[in-house]
Amino acid sequence: MKICTWNVNGIRAALGKGFKEWVLAEAPDAMCIQEIKARPEQLTDEQRDFPGYAVTWNPAERPGYSGVATFHKGGPLEVQLGLGVAEFDVEGRVIRSRHPDFLLYNIYFPNGQRGHDRVEYKLNFYARLLEVCDALLAAGENIIITGDFNTAHLPIDLKNPKQNETTSGFLPEERAWVEKFLEHGFVDVFRKLYPEKVQYTWWTYIGNARARNVGWRIDYFLVSEKLVERVRDVSILDSVVGSDHCPVVLTIE
Repeated sequence: MKICTWNVNGIRAALGKGFKEWVLAEAPDAMCIQEIKARPEQLTDEQRDFPGYAVTWNPAERPGYSGVATFHKGGPLEVQLGLGVAEFDVEGRVIRSRHPDFLLYNIYFPNGQRGHDRVEYKLNFYARLLEVCDALLAAGENIIITGDFNTAHLPIDLKNPKQNETTSGFLPEERAWVEKFLEHGFVDVFRKLYPEKVQYTWWTYIGNARARNVGWRIDYFLVSEKLVERVRDVSILDSVVGSDHCPVVLTIE
């Protein structure tokens, strides 16, 4: 099974850059996208039609902001939107879909902002998600969490860690929450497979950063421990353009 995640930074812009053609050629079993910045009714029938896929949309209430969508081949067994907390759910950040032997979370984690205005909101979001996942794991569920985490976990996960120690996305308290998920039964499967590999998933549009590969790895697959032995690969497709992020693909039995 192939699961792909990609922050498209605007579904309408991405569609104009070949997003649909790329998805249909790549043919993942599940395609998780973040920061769609649109409601489905703002797209044409042709733009919404992905042959062979059932699409679940969770746009933000605020126009042109946030939002996620998950494309499923054949459709999921069931779908749940949000985390059950209004202050998070109005921003359209979470889709949970059930598959035969695991739950798949497609998540656009909050950005703490340059002025740290939203760091507390972001940390509270992490806390609520972990609370939900702890209960699901205790009930025997297997879980895959993917999406844009808006946090680089380790110094290897960004080009300039020293210069970014006070930047949201690499603050100690943000990194600690990623660590907490690992302590609670999740595995960052890219880093497990490639402990020393330097590869990024996001580059600022400023200063020709992508061409110079001055980036951050902030798009992840966290897989619950019982599923890890079934993981075959995690690929960062950093040659694929169309957004300031690139796709990441999980291959799992």
